[in-house]
Amino acid sequence: MKLWQKNFVLNKEIEFFTVGKDRYLDLFLAPHDVIGTLAHIIMLETIGVLNINELNSLIKELHIIYDTIRYGKFQIEYNVEDIHSQIELMLTKRLGKIGKKIHSGRSRNDQVLLDIKLFIRNKIQELVFIIQDLFNVLIQLSNRYKHILIPGYTHYQIAMPSSFGLWFASYAESLIDDIFFLKSAYNISNKNPLGSAAGFGSSFPLNRKLTTEILGFEDLNYNVVYAQMCRGKTERIVSQAISSIANTITKISQDICLYMSKNFDFFSLPENLTTGSSIMPHKKNPDVFELIRSRCNKIISLPNQISIITTNLPSGYHRDLQTIKEIFLPVFDEIKNLILIFTYLLKKLIINKNIISEKKYKYLFSVEVVNSLVKDGLSFREAYKKVGLDIQKGYFTPITDIKHSHEGSIGNLCNKKLKDLMIKLIKNFKFEVVNNAINKLLRKSDLEGS
Repeated sequence: MKLWQKNFVLNKEIEFFTVGKDRYLDLFLAPHDVIGTLAHIIMLETIGVLNINELNSLIKELHIIYDTIRYGKFQIEYNVEDIHSQIELMLTKRLGKIGKKIHSGRSRNDQVLLDIKLFIRNKIQELVFIIQDLFNVLIQLSNRYKHILIPGYTHYQIAMPSSFGLWFASYAESLIDDIFFLKSAYNISNKNPLGSAAGFGSSFPLNRKLTTEILGFEDLNYNVVYAQMCRGKTERIVSQAISSIANTITKISQDICLYMSKNFDFFSLPENLTTGSSIMPHKKNPDVFELIRSRCNKIISLPNQISIITTNLPSGYHRDLQTIKEIFLPVFDEIKNLILIFTYLLKKLIINKNIISEKKYKYLFSVEVVNSLVKDGLSFREAYKKVGLDIQKGYFTPITDIKHSHEGSIGNLCNKKLKDLMIKLIKNFKFEVVNNAINKLLRKSDLEGS
């Protein structure tokens, strides 16, 4: 069954090529297609396209289909083109011509765009709370090890004193900016395209504000041409936000791989979380962090892939956009799984608490000595030159009593400020608005006879 089927049989090779991976990929969208259809038919009843009995029959069957999806028993039949066709086919088999009415005022174009936006909203919500868990672990580790000094590096050269507290908190704050970015992507996704049909609207008197309210969208995409232009653009913007998260994870993974080497020896892992060498019996390799690094780098390439697919496409729908589903829909589970395993490993890191005592790190404290001389009355340039000459001549004596006190420094991490900011950011998503709307839509008793 195809929603566009006419009185001819499509060439099988063409059918196989054009359907592509949709039968598999559309399972990601299945629950959202039911939710979108529920909202659409409720609106159709208000404008007289459906009567109340037809609406209630459709609601009952859609809830059965939704439960089938929820329990993992839903399938798209081999001879059915996509999720939209499968659901309409199931309704038509059970209800006859009533099932064929659900497409009134809709195109597959706005239907799949709505599904994608509902899917994105749901997945971003999952992702935000997983990121919050990682953030909390980073803050906990920062507080626990805030007094343990480590060498800071620039140009891969020993630079100035840092601390585990400072290092862990730096990545916590990076996640805050990633959440800022994700919130912008969420705002763009949280607009209702339903009613734009094929990108030119409909002669039915569709109540687009009603479906916007039913689905818990913040607003709607007003211009129907632009609503269709959101396909591809929305995925690109969301993938950019996800790639920002991946960038944070890959960077800290690279740090850990570097710092676990014996040349640094800041961290180690329990043996059962490392792998060995087939020839070198002493090896304990941080393979998981290396794999996280590479897979995050793969995710970072996603916005570029989407940009290349959509570059120079004119307005309106084009089949090129189908290709984006293959690379975009799975990315949420990919980044989620990477964050989960990363968070697990982070908790298992074994901290070397005596790094700074090694003789090679004594020059870390050169700036502390310079600052001490400045406090005693020398100009900074005079103090800098004196300490530099002392180092050259072998006279340098470090001052290891670190007294940094300004905001964000070793002695004043501001972790409480970071936690408060993260909590405030997550509240700004207002997930409860969406959740309440969808939960109401899925409560059968609230809908029948409305």
